[in-house]
Amino acid sequence: MATISAALSISLLPPAARRAVSTATSSPPRVKRAARFRCCAEPPSPEQQETSAPSPPPPAPPSSLWGVSTSAWTAGVAGLGLLETGYLSYLKLTGSEAFCPVAGGGCGDVLDSDYSVVFGIPLPLVGMVTYGVVTALSLQENGEELLPGLDDLDIRLTLLLLATSLATASAYFLFILNTKFVGTSCLYCLSSAFISFTLFFIRLKDIGLARIQKFVGLQLAVAVIVALALTNSYSSATTQLKGTGDFVLEPYKTEVTSESTPFAISLARHLHSIGAKMYGAFWCTHCNDQKQLFGREAMEILDYVECFPNGAGKGKKMANECVATGLEGFPTWVINGKLLSGDQELSVLAEESGFVSESPEQS
Repeated sequence: MATISAALSISLLPPAARRAVSTATSSPPRVKRAARFRCCAEPPSPEQQETSAPSPPPPAPPSSLWGVSTSAWTAGVAGLGLLETGYLSYLKLTGSEAFCPVAGGGCGDVLDSDYSVVFGIPLPLVGMVTYGVVTALSLQENGEELLPGLDDLDIRLTLLLLATSLATASAYFLFILNTKFVGTSCLYCLSSAFISFTLFFIRLKDIGLARIQKFVGLQLAVAVIVALALTNSYSSATTQLKGTGDFVLEPYKTEVTSESTPFAISLARHLHSIGAKMYGAFWCTHCNDQKQLFGREAMEILDYVECFPNGAGKGKKMANECVATGLEGFPTWVINGKLLSGDQELSVLAEESGFVSESPEQS
């Protein structure tokens, strides 16, 4: 009722008054709201950032061996390998004769064999390049800026794989040395193998046994690739007389002028009885020296096999029996299934064949 009465009273007012009352009643009252402020903090100072940000973990200390960093060890050992292979590369490229500090060694025989070339490239030259890369990378790891753009992990992994390839190749060559060059001592081959294995163990020490497990598969892959490459290179090599590709050397017979001693004759009879053979070539001076050492009478008893009966050079091949034996140099003795390369003293042949002299005068 109050509402109706108020409406009727408003409708009886004059128009101006009625608009004023209508406006006053229809506008809602204004409510004052508290002012809101957004916090605008000033950027922290560099000192505050340094104290608030967590500090990065300290870098891992460099690996060392007997107080010397492994990178320094690697550079030193690889430098020795670089010097050795550089000397052998010079000999191979110039055709010079190798100096063998061990008396009776076969350094030149190994360097002149088919196993000193891989896919037409001299093996010492391949080793020199590899040792040079290892030396440069190890110096880079040690702080020298020789190869920009490589981080520490790339360098350490590359050095590990190069050391693995060198050790694999050295193990392969030691097998060749013990099977194809029986009785031959090659000081350069042994020193190169020692350098390669030393580098391999230094890099293993650098990586650590805990982390090396992550790279074992990669190392095995590199070792298999190196072994297969060497096997393929040597299996495709042809057995031929070096330096005679453009001419033919007709066979000739060398005369044995020395007289045989009683010991030489007895040893020759013993070697003949056990089936021992001497393989040689008519042009081989070491073969002629071996014949003169036995003498004329003893050489008529010995089983001597001429490996180039039809001559040597272009179009001439080695005798099948010599190829099947796997000869790498002349002369070569086969005694009780064992190969002895190079001319041998009579005492060595007697010991290898188990010969016992019948009288003290003969020995």
